[in-house]
Amino acid sequence: MTRRGKEQSDWVAKAARVGERIPRSALHPAVVAWAEARPAGERWAVAFSGGADSLCLLLLLWAHWPERRRALRALHFDHRLRGRESTADADFCRRVCAALGVRLRVGRWADAPAKASAEAARAARMGFFQRELRRAKCRGLWLAHQQDDIAETLLMRVARGSGTGGLAAPRPVQAMPGGRVHLRPLLTLKKRVLTAALRAAGARWREDTSNARGDHLRNRLRRDVLPAWVAAAERDALAGAALSRERLEEDDVALECWLDELAPVARDGRLDLRRLRGRPRALARRALHRWLAAQPHGSDLARQGFELLLAAVERAAPTRFSLGAKGFAIIRSGWLGFERSPALRRRRHV
Repeated sequence: MTRRGKEQSDWVAKAARVGERIPRSALHPAVVAWAEARPAGERWAVAFSGGADSLCLLLLLWAHWPERRRALRALHFDHRLRGRESTADADFCRRVCAALGVRLRVGRWADAPAKASAEAARAARMGFFQRELRRAKCRGLWLAHQQDDIAETLLMRVARGSGTGGLAAPRPVQAMPGGRVHLRPLLTLKKRVLTAALRAAGARWREDTSNARGDHLRNRLRRDVLPAWVAAAERDALAGAALSRERLEEDDVALECWLDELAPVARDGRLDLRRLRGRPRALARRALHRWLAAQPHGSDLARQGFELLLAAVERAAPTRFSLGAKGFAIIRSGWLGFERSPALRRRRHV
């Protein structure tokens, strides 16, 4: 057998062993239900960094959905922030995908800064994923977030004062613009379960050495806070965080449905404040967020400004509130509307 043939046989066997250790029934039921309802031949894409989580996800997709193998695409993004390590990550992904017969697309951050924030790196990566999804006409993007990621995200978002929508992340099935869907089947599993399955199968993965540094908040939480928090809880804190995330998502969906039933936004884009009168403040907050997001020119409101406008919405008294350089929020006769700034109006008619 040639070296290439042996490597192919090895990875096929490793995928089968990982699938035996982590059966399809262990994956998040909402994701499994979504997958089983999809039409045959639909293309799926999986984000593949080469790390333990994404390698386990790729092997599980290959093992549990054999009928999807020919239509499966793997996406790897080289941030070009770790020199030779980044290049070696991409080479590893190429070898694994070649062995499994999975098509791989590799993107590179062409204008990567010398020192990038986590937000900028994520934006560049997700931009590549979305372009590739459109190009390959893929609807589902499979992501390898697991139970430890839930706890890290929860702690990060509590620190910045997120509501139920933010605290319910990462969601197992997340609808995205353009009809695309992000899928996270590993949210029912801890990191140690994934690495144990890979080790038992004899599968090696790539380690991102930058994760050990404290450059980013998530790294500091993972390294310093999460182990101490889990130890102090004296219970399965990661499973508890995952259960809280599920319940927060249920509450978030319920509030969104209630707001949909009230239908406070009229066809002309104004917000009918009378429909919110006497309702819980959470509905007024969501209605205002929805109204601001729908404005063609957006707004420059900071958190404090949003809270002041929310208070005005609850009073429903006549108000002219600045939304920054783009215009004003106008409350009149129980309606909230948008008024362009005089400078914008003049520019429009020049």
